[in-house]
Amino acid sequence: MNPPASAPLPRIATLDCARGIAILGILLMNISAFGLPKAAYLNPAYQGQPALSDAWAWALLDLFTQAKFLAMFALLFGAGLQLLLHRGKGWIRARLTWLVLFGLGHGIFLWDGDILLAYGLIGLVCWRMIREAKDTFTLLKTGAVLYGIGVTLLLLLSFATDGTPGSFWQPGPAELQYEQLWKLQGGFEAWRNRVDLLSSSLLAIGAQYGWELAGLMLFGAGLMRSGWLRGHFAPAYYRRQAAWLIPLSLLIQLPAVALQWHLQWDYRWSGFLLQVPRELGAPLQAMGYLAMCYGFWGHLARWPVGRWLTQVGRMALSNYLLQTLICTTLFYRFGLYQQLDRWQLVAIVPLVWLANLCFSQLWLRYFEQGPAEWLWRRLTALGAGEGERHLRR
Repeated sequence: MNPPASAPLPRIATLDCARGIAILGILLMNISAFGLPKAAYLNPAYQGQPALSDAWAWALLDLFTQAKFLAMFALLFGAGLQLLLHRGKGWIRARLTWLVLFGLGHGIFLWDGDILLAYGLIGLVCWRMIREAKDTFTLLKTGAVLYGIGVTLLLLLSFATDGTPGSFWQPGPAELQYEQLWKLQGGFEAWRNRVDLLSSSLLAIGAQYGWELAGLMLFGAGLMRSGWLRGHFAPAYYRRQAAWLIPLSLLIQLPAVALQWHLQWDYRWSGFLLQVPRELGAPLQAMGYLAMCYGFWGHLARWPVGRWLTQVGRMALSNYLLQTLICTTLFYRFGLYQQLDRWQLVAIVPLVWLANLCFSQLWLRYFEQGPAEWLWRRLTALGAGEGERHLRR
């Protein structure tokens, strides 16, 4: 029997912990996007052959973090949509619409690496598909098919490109200088450039990435409906899942990473075609990471780190925005942009994590929700027309 629409569901601690791990893990990917030009995100040779240490940093991050934690978060987002179905269409549509608006504000006024807009837009499409799915297998199958379409489109793009790298892959000195200017200067010039980048991102979502994101959300909803993300299976089962999912993912990706390095990240190969193995491996590795979390939850739950990660996950939106505020201040206000290599950027990540952990622990000592979550809930209640009954919660 479903709870009343007005009643909040009890929190699933393991789910919150996994969400906390995903939010912290995403920063390992994003830190290079904060501290380096946008071309450096996928191409360590954006200014010519990189130093050996920088190439190793790229390779390890590509194998273990790039796309994995985003895939993990997308699976959890889909699981959250499944849990929200009892609230009704008005609540879900209002909640996702506000997420889209948060993403627009975040992407234009704070940072061009926003993910909220994409999750909100695709969520608005997917929640009905999740609601109408007749059973768990339908959700899992549809999710796998949609993700496969996204990977296929990426493969087709690799054959359609003429092999000439654009500024997004190999910018010239003037382009790098201009990017540094508007990022450090801020203001209207930065907003205008972020709008341009947002437009390109929306095209990518519609043309290819949105298929993958939708597939992950539906698959995550299926994992929730099956009980996999509710922790209904034995810890040993989850550990066995992790033991084959993660190695399989690495086996798929390792040749492509080595080949990109060997080809010196030549755009004709690395721009699209050699991205395909990463996209194939990412959901497997994300599920492997989730399986590790669930398989070792008995230990995590007894350790302080388990409680801290759970608190970060309860405040996922607030902590994601906090990461943006900290990193944009460090790199754009204090002038660390383009001053650090990849290993030095990675060394900053634990300090930001510490801020996330401390902020979450202190805030939840006095409040039930993070500040962004509280605002999101209030605005959702207003948008859903549920008025004072929800505002008093």
